[in-house]
Amino acid sequence: MRYESPLYFAEQAASLDLIAGGRVHLGIGRGSPEAADRGYQHFGHAPAPGKEAGEMAREHTRQALAAVRGVGIAAPNPEQSITRDLLPVSPQSPTVHERISWGAGNRDTAVWAAENGMGLMSSTVIIDDAVTSFSALQAEQIDAFTNAWRSYGWPWRPRITVIRSIVPIVDDESRFYFGTGPEDRDGAGILDGTAFRYGGSYIGSPEDLVNRLRDDVALAAADTVLVTIPSQLGVDFNTRQLAAVHAIGRELGWNDEKTGQETP
Repeated sequence: MRYESPLYFAEQAASLDLIAGGRVHLGIGRGSPEAADRGYQHFGHAPAPGKEAGEMAREHTRQALAAVRGVGIAAPNPEQSITRDLLPVSPQSPTVHERISWGAGNRDTAVWAAENGMGLMSSTVIIDDAVTSFSALQAEQIDAFTNAWRSYGWPWRPRITVIRSIVPIVDDESRFYFGTGPEDRDGAGILDGTAFRYGGSYIGSPEDLVNRLRDDVALAAADTVLVTIPSQLGVDFNTRQLAAVHAIGRELGWNDEKTGQETP
């Protein structure tokens, strides 16, 4: 959202949702560390004095949410309109704001997402140096979000999404590129001078992955899992991978809503 025009985002979100019949779910966030030095300035944006780029992204998000929810933005032209009310962005889709999630990088931004009425999208990286398993750390983030959501009293159910890299070894090609696993080892590092934790990839036979994913406490706490796949290996490979992941999800009791898929 550092690069995004809040009002244009609201316009496009509503338009797409109306075209899709109310089925759009949007995930947004502040953005990863930039390769360009203050790249957002090339898109006409700059933080307010004393603010950093992350706060600019959050302010853009607050403005976009207000516009998506139909808050009046601009005064009407007295020569062209009989109303005195502020004009909202158009078109409007009445429920798309209930299907926007924030990519939270830690517990504080998870609570911020709840405060602003957005769902939670938790990636494979969390800004935290706590000495605990990644899935336990992510489960704490989900718990903080859920408690905050209740306290703010939003009247709809938020989507809670976690992202996992799951690579079933189902044939010679997947074995050649990814070995036999297991690879789900947590790790740590420094990002922009801040400690972070990350979760490893789940690699192995479908039977092995069922057992290991069953122990993932963050997956159990979420209602949606987004699966990352190695797109450079082509459509046929990815089709086989997604079919195997879907079968694993069935064994774990996930339904098609949990895995973000639709039944034909």
